[in-house]
Amino acid sequence: MTLFIGVATSTLVLDLLGRAIFSPLPAGVLFDYFLLSLLLTGGTRFALRSLYQHRLMKDKPRVLIYGAGSAGCKLVASLRQGSDYLPVAFVDDWRGMEGTHVEGLEVHSPRHIAELVERLNIEKILLAIPSARRRRRQEIVASLDPLNITIQTIPRLDDVVQGRAKIEDIRDVSVEELLGRDPVPPRQDLMDANIRDQVVMVTGAGGSIGSELCRQILAQRPRQLLLFDSCEYSLYQIEQELLGFLDSLSLAVELKPFLGTIQDQKRLRIILQGFKVDTIYHAAAYKHVPMVEHNMVESLKNNTFGTLAAARAAIDSGVSTFVLISSDKAVRPTNVMGTSKRLAELVCQALAEQSSTTRFCMVRFGNVLGSSGSVIPLFRRQIQQGGPVTVTHPEITRYFMTIPEAAQLVIQAGAMGQGGDVFVLDMGQPVKILDLARQMIRLSGLEPRTADNPHGEIDIVFTQLRPGEKLYEELLIGQNDQPSEHPRIMTANEGYWSWSQLAPYLEQLRSALDSAELERVRELLRLPPTGYSPTGGIADLVWRQHMAQPASPTRRLAGAADPNPAPLALAAKPL
Repeated sequence: MTLFIGVATSTLVLDLLGRAIFSPLPAGVLFDYFLLSLLLTGGTRFALRSLYQHRLMKDKPRVLIYGAGSAGCKLVASLRQGSDYLPVAFVDDWRGMEGTHVEGLEVHSPRHIAELVERLNIEKILLAIPSARRRRRQEIVASLDPLNITIQTIPRLDDVVQGRAKIEDIRDVSVEELLGRDPVPPRQDLMDANIRDQVVMVTGAGGSIGSELCRQILAQRPRQLLLFDSCEYSLYQIEQELLGFLDSLSLAVELKPFLGTIQDQKRLRIILQGFKVDTIYHAAAYKHVPMVEHNMVESLKNNTFGTLAAARAAIDSGVSTFVLISSDKAVRPTNVMGTSKRLAELVCQALAEQSSTTRFCMVRFGNVLGSSGSVIPLFRRQIQQGGPVTVTHPEITRYFMTIPEAAQLVIQAGAMGQGGDVFVLDMGQPVKILDLARQMIRLSGLEPRTADNPHGEIDIVFTQLRPGEKLYEELLIGQNDQPSEHPRIMTANEGYWSWSQLAPYLEQLRSALDSAELERVRELLRLPPTGYSPTGGIADLVWRQHMAQPASPTRRLAGAADPNPAPLALAAKPL
């Protein structure tokens, strides 16, 4: 249109000049001028544009769009405006669309993907199915896995609707999407029960689970949310994120960040009483298995005796509900981390019998996707560096759950507790870590190097099980689990010790930790309350360093065995 107006204007000017200087030009001359100018100018522009677009398209990666719905159409329109990709065809599993054309591209059946990839020189497949359920996305990606081609996706529908992303924001398919599952809609009455218009504290607020608990809690509109963490940076990060969340939603919730250690019972009591806390979600813990093995004393003090300090402070302050975040590693533990969490469970169960004011419950679950100690960030980093990807054992398996689902279930389980309950989350099916490593490599557009595929780009190397590491994890000590009012939360009916039984045991354990008598600590941990069955020797770094040095003739090294140890005064009683 602009070209037409320009040529018409120049023709008019030519006519006016002719009239002013010479005599009026013949109409035929003016018409010929107009037509030739339009053809020459427009044709030149069209030719240049076509040449430019051809060169651009020639250099663009050729992509196949999986999903010919409205999202796929918007994606194609967006890609044609940019210079990143060249869409060449659609694939859609609705039979009625096969053979039709959408946005000028033919729609094919998924049955023909392998042939299309080869015939059309497809370099990437873009998933344009934002509303598809997680299970369906997993099935589609699994079907594309043998093609050895990069798979990317547009954001999920809820992210687009809530303005967190745009349709054209193409990203890699994350392994978290493939391992996760469609969550069960939460029961709002359970989400509100311990939170709405109440004062809530989260210990370990800056950690993976603690920070997600804070996000979920804030959405339920407590009166105040107290963030407690020992790491200044983590506490600052989650506080700033939550302040932004409050501002965007105009929520009137007070945030209070507190630095401190959960072992400081006096400080906890001052905070709890000063702010009249109603509910505590106790997520603070050292959780990385090898790190805990190497720092045995501090880990037991933090995970077990820190829980004891927090629980006693809660009772002293009249806190209504105390929810302990436990671990599947607490079941028949083979490592110190799991043992420390089992002892924390026993502490809460024993105190639940004594307390008439504070309701204690524990929530036990497995690995969460994306946590700081998860294997997934490690694999992702190793792949980015070109390998190798390290797997400790070819048969090792783990349970996985997304952090948001775990936090949501923890909140609902905490609302169902009557006192001393151990809740176990349904983790779905265990995942073989070797299969996970292979899948992550393929999602990166690469191939694992194997005996059958020597030309693969990434090696997978088997190391060995680390100190305290199991081949597989369990969620129940016995087989007496009972369903709860939530389909993904079970109740474990397990034995425990009363406080009169547990107290002398804890006193001896604390004494042994304070004097760094780790052989005695280990002996105590192996008694019936925990079921601890270590798979190797003591791995504590300080203890090993002392043991490697020559013994002094004048003093016994901290952590070395006492030649005349006091007998264990505790008579172990069966659970």
